[in-house]
Amino acid sequence: MNLDKYNYELNEDRIAINPPEVRGSTRLLKLSKQTGDITDDLYANINNYLSSGDLLILNDTKVIKARLITKTDEGRLRELLILEKHSGNFDEHRFKVMYRRRIKLGQILHLGDTQLEVISIYDDGTADIKSSDNLYDLAEQYGSVPLPPYMHREADENDVLRYQTVFAHDKGSVAAPTASLNITDELLGRLKDKGVKIANLTLHVGLGTFMPIRVDDLKDHKMHKEYFLIPYSTVDLINETKASGKKVIAAGTTVTRALEYSADKIMSHDKDIAGEADIFIYPGYDFKIVDGLLTNFHAPKSTVLMMAAAFAGWDNLYNAYEHASNNGYKFLSYGDSMLII
Repeated sequence: MNLDKYNYELNEDRIAINPPEVRGSTRLLKLSKQTGDITDDLYANINNYLSSGDLLILNDTKVIKARLITKTDEGRLRELLILEKHSGNFDEHRFKVMYRRRIKLGQILHLGDTQLEVISIYDDGTADIKSSDNLYDLAEQYGSVPLPPYMHREADENDVLRYQTVFAHDKGSVAAPTASLNITDELLGRLKDKGVKIANLTLHVGLGTFMPIRVDDLKDHKMHKEYFLIPYSTVDLINETKASGKKVIAAGTTVTRALEYSADKIMSHDKDIAGEADIFIYPGYDFKIVDGLLTNFHAPKSTVLMMAAAFAGWDNLYNAYEHASNNGYKFLSYGDSMLII
């Protein structure tokens, strides 16, 4: 379970720093988890690999414009990054942020005509901010899309649309569920016409998805928490699909995390399931719900790479990544995708 094993060479020219010109026009690598066989295809042809009665589960979280540039009374800039939404009594006028450059307890920061007050500061580089205005209204008016740091660029108007799924609904994420960024309404229509069932859950994706693993032994890594909600309608469809011998396909690692964290409850509950998922899935894990995984090509030594390796088998996954790198696939959030089934 040594971290160094789960590594590969990722060249800069393989990283997609912009979305494809047309949503859904990316490539798809289909990988057999049983044999390791690889098929090169297009993302738009995912419907060819699913059967009538299979269940595709999507994460309907919505990315907020979480990056805010504020000013001190002296006119100095202070960058705030709103953190993902969690459970509990969420207050849209008081929220937690990461901050850049020094701030002080009680300090007033200005965002347009709105004043933000620093009411708590923590040792981990986060702070609590209070505002008389609604958090999401401020983010929508003044914020920008929090692109992953490896893109090395500022978000533009295109990212407002494209760093968001077409079915995004519940505001609260600071990173997109990227495996489904290229799902289109037209593709969903073809899947439904084929008899594939579509269901949703919500998991608010946090900055922890980009945090590196800082331990050598994977068993020592502490996973971040992310709030999720699986509606009973989805729970019911999962059990119906399992009972019929059909496959449950997770659109992304976020969906997988919520489903596997809740596996025991899914098989025994007759109501919505909600919580804070902190499951770390790495090789050796026995998947209980997910039969197929739609996912992107992930960064070396990342928690999401560990999950894909657990599902496909590391040797199969490594060979697929080598094939993708040698055949012009694009990696990471805006890149091409894999269907492991």
